[in-house]
Amino acid sequence: MTNNIKKPSQTSWAQKKAFFLSSLSHNKRDFTVAPIKYSLGLLAIPMMLEMSMEAIFAVVDIVFVSWLGTNAIAAVGITEAIVTVLYAIATGLGITVTAMVSRRIGEKKPGTAAKIVGQTIWIGALISFITGCIGVLYAPDLLRLLGASEAVITEGKDFASILLGGSFSIVYLFLLNAAFRGAGDATVALRSLTIANLLNIILDPCLIFGLGPFPELGVTGAAVATTIGRTIGVSYLLYFLFVGNGRVKLASRDLILVPSLIKRIFRVSLYAIGQFLITTSSWIVLIRIIALFGTAPVAAYTVTLRLMEFVWLPCWGLGNATATLVGQNLGAKKPERAKQTVWEGAKYNLMLMTLLGLIQIIFAPQIISLFSTEQEVIRHGINCLRIIGAGFPAYAIGMIIIQSLNGAGDMITPSIMNFICFWLIQIPLAYWLSAIVNVGPSGVFIAIILSETLLTVMAVWFFRKDSWLKQQI
Repeated sequence: MTNNIKKPSQTSWAQKKAFFLSSLSHNKRDFTVAPIKYSLGLLAIPMMLEMSMEAIFAVVDIVFVSWLGTNAIAAVGITEAIVTVLYAIATGLGITVTAMVSRRIGEKKPGTAAKIVGQTIWIGALISFITGCIGVLYAPDLLRLLGASEAVITEGKDFASILLGGSFSIVYLFLLNAAFRGAGDATVALRSLTIANLLNIILDPCLIFGLGPFPELGVTGAAVATTIGRTIGVSYLLYFLFVGNGRVKLASRDLILVPSLIKRIFRVSLYAIGQFLITTSSWIVLIRIIALFGTAPVAAYTVTLRLMEFVWLPCWGLGNATATLVGQNLGAKKPERAKQTVWEGAKYNLMLMTLLGLIQIIFAPQIISLFSTEQEVIRHGINCLRIIGAGFPAYAIGMIIIQSLNGAGDMITPSIMNFICFWLIQIPLAYWLSAIVNVGPSGVFIAIILSETLLTVMAVWFFRKDSWLKQQI
């Protein structure tokens, strides 16, 4: 009797362990024929871990920088607000790459997928050059534009200059990882970010505080460490693209410029980039509104935003997995299977983010106290964590649907919804609540969850119309 009870438990654990390890191994499974839950799990696990690695970047930097004081934290936060514009461009292009590559893989055309990736490398070089020059030449002016005090500018100008000057590492991590995700080779993207993170974790304290033979660079050291880590991660991705055994393998011929294909990628990406520029530029305006109330609220917003990224990004990884499956199934002419995948992804994301939101609400004081000892920063940080955590369930569903529409190649609809929710509603509401009604910085946080909830309602309504299933890319 005892043996009969134990055996199923042991078998179940063994099966779960085997499934987990299988998801982390490099394979060439056809995700358009395997059971949806199985395919979603195999893709979601490495993609969620990948996004966790991206979140760790932000948290590690802020942990060490927080020991340098409020000005250093504010410098990092304002710089990140600037960098989000670059993130928006890279993410928009990345979404396009994922959608196009996943569609070609579903159509069983890996050679065409390789050509898309090859042209993407040239596009990444152009973007990196432009943003790098702007960052190096105008870092202090950019910080000043976002309301940084002179003390913050003095402390953070080199941080901003190096981070933006090394923008190629950010751009290529986004674009190349997007290509691997679209192909279904999620473990490659995970490995690259793991390598980058390990280097960042090691180098951050060494370069910030001058440990051992390393110079003491202060907040600037965080930018140097992050750039080095990301550059090594990009090097790994390029190596695997050319000599690895993934679904997409590059040859020198794929790097020959094809203007028509580059034009097509740009045309498709235009709305995706616009979509994320709308989102991230709204964050810049929000931090500008928060800056009206002093440095402490900005520092609190910086810390809490990094912490929330730690929650959002793994869930975003589940969305990436869903989007990849949507693209591959549409490429394989299986629209109903694509729809089922979206609802499965939304169900699991709702469960996950509801749990994480509750943890964030209950333990907000303990969490924020890990990153700051200043009472004003802690007070604003607690409010931010609790208010935004309450909006997680709605955000969970909206996140999956928006990413699925992008994965299907429909970037226009999410762009329109983002503009309505973030620019026409979120920003005016944030200013009205915080500055006119005198709610203070909490008014900004309330505006965030209300606009995200409205976005989810709009996304569900459009998704059920099924017009996105006919999208060509």
